Amino acid sequence: MLNKLKMITLPFFILLIFSFISCFVGYGLYIALDGSIELRRLISKTTQVLLIVSIYPTMRWLNHKASELGFIPFKQFIKQMGFGSILGLLTLFPILYLSYALDITILRPSISWTVEQVLLKLLVSFLLALVISFLEEPMFRGILITAYIKRLGISAAILISSFYYATLHFVKAKTSIPFSEAELSDTFQLLLEAFNNLLNPDHLGALWALMMVGVFLAVMRTHLKLSIAWCIGCHAAWVMQIKMAHRLVSVNPESNLTYLVSPYDGVIGPMVALWLSLLICLYFLYVLYQKKSLQ
Repeated sequence: MLNKLKMITLPFFILLIFSFISCFVGYGLYIALDGSIELRRLISKTTQVLLIVSIYPTMRWLNHKASELGFIPFKQFIKQMGFGSILGLLTLFPILYLSYALDITILRPSISWTVEQVLLKLLVSFLLALVISFLEEPMFRGILITAYIKRLGISAAILISSFYYATLHFVKAKTSIPFSEAELSDTFQLLLEAFNNLLNPDHLGALWALMMVGVFLAVMRTHLKLSIAWCIGCHAAWVMQIKMAHRLVSVNPESNLTYLVSPYDGVIGPMVALWLSLLICLYFLYVLYQKKSLQ
C-alpha cells in the first residue's frame, strides 16, 4: 500500500522539486534579460523545460521502451497523427458551434480577416498546438500511463494520469512584479500563489473538462490501443480550435448559460466535460454490447 502511495504522489513531488529549482533559474534569467520577460512566465517555462528534459531519463529509469510509450515508425506516426487531428476536429467543433448557436459566445465585432489571413492563423495555431501536444502527450499518455498500468492497473492509470494532466493547467501565478522591485524571495511567493491557484473554486468547471480530456485520451491509449500519434493529433486539433475560438468569439455576458463555459478560458467547461463524458460512455456501452452479442 505504501509503495502504491509513493507511486501515485511521485509526479507531484517531481513537479514541486522542479518548480523549486525553477525559482532560482527563472530569477537568474529574469536578471540576465533585464526583466524583458515576466518573472512568473520564466518560472513556469523553466519548470516545463525541466519536465520535458526529464522524459528520457525517466523512461530509462522506469525501463520503458519508446514503443511502450506509444511511439511508432515515422511514416505511420505522421499518418496516424493526421487521423487523430480529424478525430479532434470532429469531437470539439460541435460543442464550439453549439456554444455559438446558444448565444453563449458571440463573434468579436472587430474581425475582418481575408481568406489568406484565416489560413495563416489556422496554420500558426495548429503549429503552436502541435508543440504543446508533443510536450504533454509523451509525459501524460506516455510515461505516466505506461508506468501506472504496470503497477496499479488500467483504471488507476487513466484516472491518476488524467488528474495530473488537469491540475497542471492551474499551477499558474498571475502577479506581475516590476523589474526594479524583484527579489529572489518573490519567486517563492509566485510559486506559492501558483499552487494556491489549484484551490480556486472558479476553475472547477474547467478542471472537470480537462479531467475528461485526459480520460478521453487515456482511453484511446489503453482501451483502443492507439499510438501516441493519435493522442498528439487529437490534442493538437483541440488546442488549435480553442486558440481560434479565442480569436473569433468571446463569452456573451448577457447569456443565461455562461455557467456551461469556464472563466478559465471561456471555452472549456461543464459543456465540454458532459460531451466528452457522453462519448466515453457511448464507447463503453458499445464495447459491452459487442461482448454480449458474441456470447
